[in-house]
Amino acid sequence: MATNIFSLEGKNAWITGASYGIGFNIAKAFHAAGAKIIFNDIKQELVDKGIAAYKAEGIDATGYVCDVTNEEQVKALVEQIHKEVGQIDILVNNAGIIKRIPMHEMKRAEFQQVIDIDLVGPFICSSAVIPEMMERREGKIINICSMMSELGRETVSAYAAAKGGLKMLTRNICSEYGEYNIQCNGIGPGYIATPQTAPLREIQPDGSRHPFDKFICAKTPAGRWLDPSELGGPAVFLASHASDAVNGHILYVDGGILAYIGKQP
Repeated sequence: MATNIFSLEGKNAWITGASYGIGFNIAKAFHAAGAKIIFNDIKQELVDKGIAAYKAEGIDATGYVCDVTNEEQVKALVEQIHKEVGQIDILVNNAGIIKRIPMHEMKRAEFQQVIDIDLVGPFICSSAVIPEMMERREGKIINICSMMSELGRETVSAYAAAKGGLKMLTRNICSEYGEYNIQCNGIGPGYIATPQTAPLREIQPDGSRHPFDKFICAKTPAGRWLDPSELGGPAVFLASHASDAVNGHILYVDGGILAYIGKQP
């Protein structure tokens, strides 16, 4: 075991969909801890943007085009990573989408797309890396779950169903492969201040805060949106030897939302 139990020196980390956003910030934290960064995205354009963004941060990341819902593509990518980079020590199933559509208006194809990317994708990617981890008797898998693993909310039926399933997939990978010294845990981010959520935090024309901004801050004991970088520490913990006895756990990085009933009106 490394002297620094949080060190990722000598480790190769594959983060799916990490051209930007949460995956990108987790990758930056992994790099700072010593890991080699590998990522994929669904289009070459996104991979190119990701490579440029990593270079701007001084990170020599390796990027590939791969659809995580395509089993053959994923298997081929894992073989390519083994040949070009090395073994995969850490897998972060980060790639995901959300469709905000009332359930009674949502088409089956729309529901299925969210399930395929957010739940089937992690199944396919995990299945592809587990055999080698079993042989080495060592490996870390981190699934990006959500507070929607525990809570429901209007218009996110497919997302909540997928993330609830991902929570249970996390626990089952722990149950099935823990004896091989493979740890599978999840991170459940709260509401993160990203470019995608920026419109929800904009000051309104009358000078007031956006209603959703006020809602989230009132529901969060921390009283604020979280910064993407705040996911880095928990991710490094779950990827490192510091978490060798932690398995099947969902670590909610939510500023305390799930512990809080809210203020009395």
